[in-house]
Parts: sequence; C-alpha cells; structure tokens
Amino acid sequence: MIRAHVYTLRPTPEQKTLLAQTVGVVRLVYNLALEQRRTWSGKRYVGGNSRLFGAKGSSQELKALRAAYDWIGAVSQTAQNQALIDLDRAFANFFEGRASYPTPRRKGINDAFRQVGREVSVRRLNAKWSEVKIPKIGWIRYRDTRPLRRGEGDVVDIRNATIRRSAAGGWQISISHRWDVTEGDTPVGAVGVDRGVAVPFAMSNGTKVSLPSTMAARDKTLRRAQRKMSRKRRGSRRYAKARFRVARLKARNAMARKHLAHVTSRRLVRDYGLIAIEELRTRNMVASARGTLEEPGRNVAQKRGLNRAILNVGWHQFEMMLGYKLEETGGILVKVPAAYSSQECAACGHVDKENRKNQAVFVCIACGAVDNADINAAKVICDRALTGQTAENQRWNTSLLDVEGNASAPREASTQPTEACDTVDALV
Repeated sequence: MIRAHVYTLRPTPEQKTLLAQTVGVVRLVYNLALEQRRTWSGKRYVGGNSRLFGAKGSSQELKALRAAYDWIGAVSQTAQNQALIDLDRAFANFFEGRASYPTPRRKGINDAFRQVGREVSVRRLNAKWSEVKIPKIGWIRYRDTRPLRRGEGDVVDIRNATIRRSAAGGWQISISHRWDVTEGDTPVGAVGVDRGVAVPFAMSNGTKVSLPSTMAARDKTLRRAQRKMSRKRRGSRRYAKARFRVARLKARNAMARKHLAHVTSRRLVRDYGLIAIEELRTRNMVASARGTLEEPGRNVAQKRGLNRAILNVGWHQFEMMLGYKLEETGGILVKVPAAYSSQECAACGHVDKENRKNQAVFVCIACGAVDNADINAAKVICDRALTGQTAENQRWNTSLLDVEGNASAPREASTQPTEACDTVDALV
C-alpha cells in the first residue's frame, strides 16, 4: 500500500531561506506555464512550428529559463517539472469535468513543492529525531513522531515528498512511501457511528467522543484575535503580526481536530470489521444560505453558525480516515441513508419526530424505550447496514410509513436491540 506520513521540519535559518526561494520559483513556473496555455488556448502551431504546451513540450523552455536566470537555476529542476505535471493534471481534471478551470497559485496559500522519491533520502539520528535530504537544500532535521514503515528487504520505498509552508509559518514534509501490509485476521464486530455537532461521534456500543475542551477555550482567544486583526490597517506590520497569530490559533485547532479523528478511527478499525455511517453530503450541508440580491436567504446568521460547527468537527475528514484505514485490516465501510435516523427507535423501529424529546434524550412513544438520542441513532445506522439498507442502492424501508406519510405500527420490541451489531455474520 502507499501511505503518507507528515512531519514538522526544523530547518536552519539558511534552509528556511532556500525553502522560501524554492516555493516562490515553483509557483512562478506554474503561473508562467498557465498564462502561456491561456494565451495560446491549446494551439499546436506557433511561428509555423508544431508546439505542445504540456509538461513535456515545455521542458526545453524551462531549460532555457533556468540558464537565463541564476536564481531560477539555483532551485531544483525536478520540483519545477513537478509543477508542470501538476498543471497538466489540473487541465485534465477540468476537461473531464472533475474540477474548474485552473487558477494561478498564490503566495501564502500555495507555498509547496514536490520532489520525486529517488532524490529524497531519510536517515535516523536517534530515538526521537531523523533528517531528510532535499535536493539543493541539504539535510533537514524533523521530529520522528512515527517511523516510516519498511517494505521488502527492510527498505523504505519513498515515492515522493511534498514540502509545504503551513499557514502558521512552519514547514512540514509529507513523505509518501510504499510498504507491505502483513496479513491478519479481520475483526468480526460491527458498529454504527452517528456524526453530530453537539456530540461529534457517537457509537452504537455506547461510546461518545467529544472535541477537546482546549478547542473551546482556544475559540474564545481566536475570536478576540480576529477582532484585533480587523482593526489593523491591511498591509501594515501590525496587521501581518495579528494575521499570523490568527493563523497559528486556527492551525492548533486543526491539529487537535485531526488528532482526534486519527485516534477515534484507529480504535474503531482495530476493533470492528464493519463500520456503518450515514451518507452525508458535507459540501451541500455547509453551503451558504445568503442567496442572491433578488432572492435573499433567510436565517443566514444561524446557518452560518451551523456551517462553522459542522466544519469544526470534521465529518468528511473522519470518513476519509475510516476508508483508507479499513483497507489495511480488510474491513468494510458501509454508508446508509440518513433519512429519519434520528427519529427511528432502535428497539422497535417506530418512526416519529416526537420520539426525540430534545438534543440528548430519545423516548419512543410506541414501546417506551429510553436512550441517548445520538446512541440510538448510531444503533439505527448499524441496523440499517446489517439489513442491507446501503446508500449505494438507495433502498429505504418504506414499510415504516403508510401511504399518508404517517408512522406505521411499530414492530415487536426487542429485548436486546444491539445484539445484531455484535457480529458481521449477520450480513450473511
């Protein structure tokens, strides 16, 4: 499998200057190639000669550019070629309908470059520190928080390395490498996960995971920092200093959120072979409600607060982590329809909006079952996965509602409603 590990670099002042110069030159090469393709609009003939505007066709021009300007030639040519390859991929995604038209890279946002694996070397210094060799820059130390996994012959097969400058001003490296997965027994358990705002992750086994309390305290500090930044004059040194402080606070929240998603997903993958989640289209859920001048939206401020809360939890990030980690253990990720999962009783299957008394309490008006609202929803999600109601076939159990849209008679209550979620064998 191919996986990437991210580490925080500890470059010297001279190396910081070289890294900044590299990202600047790579960004310039990308923007020049983009402007060239915009100007000629894909024409093959320029000056009576056949001309290709892809990465291969621009290699000779890049060679001449490096010879004409010493500060461009001082930067790794491989990193510049990788920028041209990125542009080719961006245009391919545009023509195939997967992305919009490529836009120029901007300073402070696209501060990154990539090196191929054959030019990158890694060596371990001690139990906590290692260093990586980047062409034209040299060996850079980094904190070895997670050793790279080795493949055949106990060798680290590095595919590529991406170096980027974070919004908080630090440098990070993402090392993509290939490693062999050892075969083992796949866990036999099944669990449902309900994603929410008040409770980010609730499992059908009764476990609830919340965001760290430090994030809430940091949010207050962040709001004060943003107010102070808004009172500074744009372009001034004080504005740059205030902006850096805001970026650093946001980066800390992002790291805490990502760490929680990693830990939670790893625990689930280790203990369960089937993980069920709701099919949520996060991008549509966090769309703005402000509307247009002709048709302005309603409750814009409330919707903006909900969007911020959803993004703060990181639903999509958690889903992506579950997907690739289950590949390692041989487990499966099942997405089920999200309709009425918060109103359905996990014990008897009765669906009614009156079942959910408030944000935390679920009391079924048919069978009287009482449970935490998020835990009950997670049990419903797990039950839907085990009974085949997946989001792929979009099959919804319409027997729960009659022709008039009212809740039908509840099925017989089960004394052990979570028993079906204890084994994957129930799928057979």
